[in-house]
Amino acid sequence: MSSVGDPRNILSFYFPLCFQVSHVVGIKMLWVAVIGDWFNLIFKWILFGHRPYWWVHETQFYQNNSHPHLEQFHITCETGPGSPSGHAMGSSSVWYVIVTSVLHLTQPSKSGPRHWNHRLWITWSLLWIAFWIIQIIVCISRVFVATHFPHQVILGVLAGVLVAEAFEHLPSIHTANLNVYIQTNLFLLSFASGFYLLHRMANIDLMWSVPKAKKWCVDPAWIHLDSSPFAGLVRNSGALLGLGLALHSQMFLQSCRGRNGQRASFRLVCTGASLGALRLCELMEVSMKTELLFHAFSFCKSAVGPLSVVALVPYCLHVLTGVRENKLH
Repeated sequence: MSSVGDPRNILSFYFPLCFQVSHVVGIKMLWVAVIGDWFNLIFKWILFGHRPYWWVHETQFYQNNSHPHLEQFHITCETGPGSPSGHAMGSSSVWYVIVTSVLHLTQPSKSGPRHWNHRLWITWSLLWIAFWIIQIIVCISRVFVATHFPHQVILGVLAGVLVAEAFEHLPSIHTANLNVYIQTNLFLLSFASGFYLLHRMANIDLMWSVPKAKKWCVDPAWIHLDSSPFAGLVRNSGALLGLGLALHSQMFLQSCRGRNGQRASFRLVCTGASLGALRLCELMEVSMKTELLFHAFSFCKSAVGPLSVVALVPYCLHVLTGVRENKLH
């Protein structure tokens, strides 16, 4: 269940599905995921939250070496600070967007029949019950694998809901031009980098959690660069820039905004092809000896994801559809 809230799966799974169902929902979801993950990084740097799998070894709370043994798994050894939980925050924000969007689409007009009120109440209840069940299970999974304390996942859920709710009142993201995407990217990168450098000048190491993760993780192979604080920042910046480039490309206008974009069959094929293309991108792993090269590759790889979903895959299918129709005629 930890994978349900994994921020990386938001870009590779949730976004392709939602974008082809509704462009408005897909765009909102990616903005919420990117900004939410950015806030998560800043909060982690401010709160200095420990993770259970290393805290039990370093705390003075237990006496005479009586600290408990915590089982570790391949997803346990996250290298960033623990508060708030990024998985819980990502899961709550994405599912909040999905639930509120479905409720908005199913909401009847004021002049609709009365029996719709009963159906709406049932739909509203079922969706929110499902939402909280998912969040509870994700939170339990993160605590179970010794990655987070209970208060960290609770804080993550609340923060994710707040970020998603804020975007319910920002319709301007759907009409944002390419300059807005570029300026937003520059702000996110420069603010986080400046925040980090200011703390370095004050002799405060915001990467303090990485040595702890390397020291107390039972298997060094479970330590990955893509779980470091800066990896998420670079990944999300690339995704947001890729979305901006795709939405303002001719490929998107000719395919998704054209006649084919109105066909349910075309959107269904785009969804399957997009998921397949992103899966191939995920399999592309290049061994990088330096963090700079790794982050540069991660940025480009993340930008290709939205570009593929929004523009490249639909355009290729649009061209193939046109060729086929011409042959039939």
